[in-house]
Amino acid sequence: MQTQIKMHKLGRCFLLWFLCTACDGNRVFDAYQSIENGQWGKDELVSFEFEIRDTLVENDLYIQIRNTEAFAFNNLFIIASLQFPNGEQSIDTLEYKMTDRFGNWLGNGFTDIKENKLYYKESFVFPVTGNYTIHFEQAMRKRNQVEGIEFLEGISDVGFRIEKK
Repeated sequence: MQTQIKMHKLGRCFLLWFLCTACDGNRVFDAYQSIENGQWGKDELVSFEFEIRDTLVENDLYIQIRNTEAFAFNNLFIIASLQFPNGEQSIDTLEYKMTDRFGNWLGNGFTDIKENKLYYKESFVFPVTGNYTIHFEQAMRKRNQVEGIEFLEGISDVGFRIEKK
C-alpha cells in the first residue's frame, strides 16, 4: 500500500514537471541577470551567450525587463549589440513604452515588480551556426541633457529570450 502511494505521488510529480516544461516548447534560449541594487549603471553591460544550431527557422527575439515602482520614466531606451560567430555585429537603439498614457505600468505582475516581454527582432533567421553574444546597455537621458543617467533606478532584472516561430 505504501509503495502504491509513493508511486502515485511520483507519477503526479513527473506529470507536473512534464506539463511545465512542455508548455514552453518553442523556447530556444531564456535567461535573466539581476541588476545589483535595482540600479542599472550607464556603463554596465548585461550580456548573454547562446548557441544557434538551426539557420533555417524563424525566431522571435525578446528583451525581458523586470521593473519596480522606483522606475521613474514612461519609456526605456536600450542599446542592443548582437555579435555573430563570424565577427559581424548588429547594433540597435531601441525605445520601449513602459506605461500607458495614464501612467499605468504595461508589464505583467501582481506585486510591485512588473515583467515586460519586449520585441527585439521579429521573424529573425540567424545567418550562421555557432556561439552568439548579445549585450544590452541602458541609454536613458533626462530631457535636454546630453549626459546619460548614471544609475537608472527601478530595473531589477534584464533578460533575453529566443522563441521559434
